[in-house]
Amino acid sequence: MLYHLYDLQHAALRPMRLLAEATQHTFQNPFSPVSYTRVGRAMAAGAELLERTTRRFPKPEFGLKTTLVNGETVAVTERITHRKPFCNLLHFAKPEGTPAQPRVLLVAPMSGHHATLLRGTVAALLADHDVFVTDWIDARLVPLARGRFDLDDYIDTVTELIRVLGPQTHVIAVCQPAVPVLAAVSLMAAGDEAVQPRSMTLMGGPIDPMANPTVPVKLAATHPLSWFERNVITTVPAYYPGGFRQVYPGFIQLSGFMSMNLDRHIGEHVGLFRHLVRGDGDSAEQHRRFYDEYLSVMDLSAEFYLQTIEMVFQKHSLANGTMESRGRKVEPAAIRRTAVMTVEGELDDISAPGQTESAHRLCASLPDDMRARHFQKGVGHYGIFNGRRWRESIMPAVREFIRKHD
Repeated sequence: MLYHLYDLQHAALRPMRLLAEATQHTFQNPFSPVSYTRVGRAMAAGAELLERTTRRFPKPEFGLKTTLVNGETVAVTERITHRKPFCNLLHFAKPEGTPAQPRVLLVAPMSGHHATLLRGTVAALLADHDVFVTDWIDARLVPLARGRFDLDDYIDTVTELIRVLGPQTHVIAVCQPAVPVLAAVSLMAAGDEAVQPRSMTLMGGPIDPMANPTVPVKLAATHPLSWFERNVITTVPAYYPGGFRQVYPGFIQLSGFMSMNLDRHIGEHVGLFRHLVRGDGDSAEQHRRFYDEYLSVMDLSAEFYLQTIEMVFQKHSLANGTMESRGRKVEPAAIRRTAVMTVEGELDDISAPGQTESAHRLCASLPDDMRARHFQKGVGHYGIFNGRRWRESIMPAVREFIRKHD
């Protein structure tokens, strides 16, 4: 019912959205004298804000066509090299003859946004690495006949992709996948598999949420699992490819994200209006690029979401040493061949400092020369993997760590 109401609201607002689009085009028409006045720009700006707040944003493209390798521009081709029901493995391939580079599996978060949220992460890594990315598929687009997908399936998928890419792989987990990636590598190590990643970088992930609880952690800890089932789980309508699948909708996840920093988001949209009225096209375009990505969301399968809430945020299974996957105990202390790096941001209000660093305590068998820690001052959660601090401080540290263990 919740999904139907959301779609009904979107359909009901369509006439208003079309009117806003028409108003915007009218007052931006270069042949109209009013478009060059402050009043005209204000009318167009207001119409754009109305249109954007009632729009559904489609999945963006990565749009990474070139990169610099040793100071030379080389073409980049995006290819799907491995397919799973809930995930495509994307390879950002460079032309034949490009010097060999460390192979990186970048595990994107399955937390409501598309893998394209890591566009800046990929762009910075491309110059010095052979990059593969997990492109998770919107659960509402996966037919029910393709099966379920829970945390164990996530761990299995990561394990399979590491095996596909080979033992020379370096894994980077951004935010949510820190737990399943550490679990996957732990199970591979416990089984003494021939294929184990050379390094694992965990960035802003909830390895031990209770090391420094944040608002999302406290929310999960203070409500029983049944509360989440009743309040945030709904059924995909029959007119979608994944009809009748139980999901945690992306639009609910997005509302939760935005409510954490509501004043900031309102201020950003007020800022967009002012940029448009002043004719500051560059600032307005920067806003559009960010929010076109941020407001594009995907659904998660209900079983994955609920199992993550229970095991990661309520039972703290990995941190407490009680985590199991398909009957196998997850023991990070079994890791001996994979170097571990953690990255945290001082202002991270989702996975606060201390949560990710706890991985070093769990990976007790690693010597000091196979560990690295990076603590970045002045950045929040998003700044760990995007923006100037990522490009200038964090990425060089990650690059050096990968080179050391390649």
